[in-house]
Amino acid sequence: MRKLALLTTLCLAVAAPAIAMAADGSDTRGASAGATYVADAIGGGLAVQEAQRKLRAARARANPEPKPVAVPAHLQAIAQCESGGDPTAIGGGGLYRGKYQFSVATWQAVGGQGDPAAAPEAEQDRRAVILYNTSGPGQWPVCSQ
Repeated sequence: MRKLALLTTLCLAVAAPAIAMAADGSDTRGASAGATYVADAIGGGLAVQEAQRKLRAARARANPEPKPVAVPAHLQAIAQCESGGDPTAIGGGGLYRGKYQFSVATWQAVGGQGDPAAAPEAEQDRRAVILYNTSGPGQWPVCSQ
């Protein structure tokens, strides 16, 4: 009975996140890989820690961390003015979010997904460069002066 409980826990820990990855429309290779890990764990006695390590690796491949971009001095100054350079900053009563104080609509317009303040700093930098290059400094009317 104890082995069954451990096996159930392992299956839930490994398969549920993989299924969630597929259900939200992201790369389904993570889902099939998760199912493979469950089968390996059941058939081969794979340790829970090894299954979790493989799942983390599959997630990292499906959602790689964005590479840092060169942030021009004028954008560094805007970020410092807008948020003190804090990528988790939230201002304007919650309307402006992240290092560059994006509105959610502006963030989405430059290809961002989710909450700008929850995005990695490198992703915020990348989106700010795109916004500046396409719309100019007027997107930050106070801090671009």
